[in-house]
Amino acid sequence: MNRTRANALLLLAGAIWGMGFVAQSTAMASIGPLLFVGLRFAVATAVTLPFAFREARHAPHILEKSDMMGFFWIGVCLFAGMIFQQVGLLTTSVTNTGFLTGLYVVFVPFLVVIFLRQQPHPIVWPCAALAFAGIWLLSGGSILEMKRGDVLVIICAVFWACQVLLIGVYARRSNRPLALSVVQFAICAIAGLGAAAFLEPVSWPAIADAMPEILYSGIFSSGLAFSLQAIGQRHTTSAQAAIFLSSEALFAAIFGALFLGESIPAIGYLGCVLIFAAILAVEIIPAARAKQSHP
Repeated sequence: MNRTRANALLLLAGAIWGMGFVAQSTAMASIGPLLFVGLRFAVATAVTLPFAFREARHAPHILEKSDMMGFFWIGVCLFAGMIFQQVGLLTTSVTNTGFLTGLYVVFVPFLVVIFLRQQPHPIVWPCAALAFAGIWLLSGGSILEMKRGDVLVIICAVFWACQVLLIGVYARRSNRPLALSVVQFAICAIAGLGAAAFLEPVSWPAIADAMPEILYSGIFSSGLAFSLQAIGQRHTTSAQAAIFLSSEALFAAIFGALFLGESIPAIGYLGCVLIFAAILAVEIIPAARAKQSHP
C-alpha cells in the first residue's frame, strides 16, 4: 500500500469518528459512559476477531512478547482517552469535543521528537498548526467558558496522542494491524464493563434503548475506524497520520449540525478550508519534494 492510499484510509477513519461523536452523545441519555465504552468495544472485539484470526493464519511469523506488551499499552491509552472523552461529552458539546480532541494533532509531533528522537518532515509543523487553527475556528474561534467537560476532553487528547504514537511504532513493527486492533478493543471492553459493574447502574432496558448507538460505535467507530487507523499508520508517519485523523473535528461539526441541531459559526467555514489545506499540504508537498530529489 502506498502512502496516498494509507492517508485516504486515515481520512475515512476521521469521517467515521466524526459521526461517532453524535452516537456517543445521544447514548448518554440511556446509559453511563463506562458501560457504553465497554459495550461498544465488546462489539468491536467480536466483529474484528475473525479477521484477526485470518491475518494470523497468513502471517509470516508469530507475535513477539514485546509486540503484545505494546498492544497492551495502546489499549490502555485508548481506554483512558475514550473514558475522558465520553465523560466530557456529558457537559460539553459535540463540536467542542471534536475541537478539543483535535489537540492531539499538536501533541503528536512533540511526542515523536521527545520519545522517538525523530524529526518529522518539516512540513508537518506548519500543517499541524494550520489544522489546529482550523479546528479552533470551527469551534467559533474561542471557548469563552471552559467547562469541566472541556478539561476532560483535553486530557483525552493527551492519551489520544500517545495512542497514535504507539500505533505508529507497533503496527509497523509487528505488521499485524488487526491483531493490534483486537487486543486494544478487548482491553477497553474488559476495563469498561468491569468498571461499570461496580460504578454504574446496569439496566437491560436502558442498554436496549442505546443499542443503535452501541452498534454503530462498536462496528464502525471502533471496529472499522480504529482498524483503518492501524492499517494506514503502517505506511505513513505518526505526525502525518494525526493531521489526517484531525478531520474528525470537521465531520463532528457537520454531523452535529445535521443530527443534533448544533450550528457551525460563519468563521467555522474558514476553519474547514484550513483543515483541508493542511491535509492536502502534508500529502502533496513531501511527495513533490521526493519526486524532485529522484527525477
